[in-house]
Amino acid sequence: MTPAILEGAILGLTLAFLIGPAFIALVQTSIHQGVKSGLLFAAGISLSDITLIFLSYLGAIQILTDESNQFIVGIIGGIILIAFGLITFFKKYKVKTQRGIEVKLTVSGGGRFRYLLKGFFMNILNPFLLIFWLGVMSFVSARFGVGTKEVVVFFTAAITVVFVTDTVKCLIASHIGRYLNISVLIWVNRIVGFSLMAFGIIMFIRVFLYFV
Repeated sequence: MTPAILEGAILGLTLAFLIGPAFIALVQTSIHQGVKSGLLFAAGISLSDITLIFLSYLGAIQILTDESNQFIVGIIGGIILIAFGLITFFKKYKVKTQRGIEVKLTVSGGGRFRYLLKGFFMNILNPFLLIFWLGVMSFVSARFGVGTKEVVVFFTAAITVVFVTDTVKCLIASHIGRYLNISVLIWVNRIVGFSLMAFGIIMFIRVFLYFV
């Protein structure tokens, strides 16, 4: 049981520090919208990982990783990343003030629940993540046996570590955001938007190179 916990935690820690579109969007959300929105985004990421793990366990993920289906999922994922990037880049912000003092930066429109969905779909529509979890499931099943308690413990440890480290990222990003003025926040937003678009374009290129 201990090896499964340790190896799962190591995998989770490795995933937590990979710089990708979800990582950037998580930090950006925490800076602009606060800890609660950031945590919902992180929860969406974890839910998508759990979904992929569950699908890989049932074998249903093999349908999604078929070449034709994988190509479609990759294109959709790239489009969504570019769309998120464009929206983030051109998003209009407003500052609520009290007696001329800047007190809070907010985004108009929508509720916090959208960040849960954003984290879920941004993560789950990465086609290479589908392949990744299928590979991990194959490795862990060969290591500990199919359907054993160790397999459950391994993935529980991995997802727990990812969520805990994402929580720490949210707290740090939100704390830093208090000391940034609106001009800096807008530029951070533009950089993040550009980065998301770049990740979307890179995903397009990777999909075409891999499948065409």
